Amino acid sequence: MALTGLIDSINDAAINIDYGRKGFAIRGKEQKGRIAYEKGISKAMSAFKQAQKSDDPQTIILAEYTFLAKELQLCDARDKNSLTSLTSAIESFDEAFLCLEIVENHAHYQIAEKTYSRRRDCRFKGFPKDAFHLACASHRTRLQNMLSATGLDLIEKSLLKQRAASLTTAQNNYVEKQSIALTASKSSKRKIIKK
Repeated sequence: MALTGLIDSINDAAINIDYGRKGFAIRGKEQKGRIAYEKGISKAMSAFKQAQKSDDPQTIILAEYTFLAKELQLCDARDKNSLTSLTSAIESFDEAFLCLEIVENHAHYQIAEKTYSRRRDCRFKGFPKDAFHLACASHRTRLQNMLSATGLDLIEKSLLKQRAASLTTAQNNYVEKQSIALTASKSSKRKIIKK
């Protein structure tokens, strides 16, 4: 699935889920609501699995970012808690996208890496726990909190689990990018010294 198709699928899924949830509450529209809701969940599940299979951290967090942005757009203005949570998650992912840019520039990333503490709690698998890791971890916690809510439909819980799993994949693949950036920078320094 091309990136544009993935984004379109995520947007459509979020719209269907929202329409379905709202339909549950309207007498006479419950059936249409249920159909839209299940269609949205199915479409979202497929899109998030596809993003996870890409093994590309940017694609994975772009899928999550798109879903969150659409949820924010569809959120009732009176739902202050959801608005705050969604806005916070989106801002975290904005910072994560910047980390993806920096990690691709190996020389810059080695300099940036030196600004992170060596303490264990500031590291993820030995690498800097930067904004990318923080965004994934904090959003995974949000998803886990939603999973513990009672009354949530089991098919939606399966989608939340998929989204959390995708974030874990994104983090693990981002670590590979961190490793490449730091190894490449060190090996290029050794070549300069040898000359």
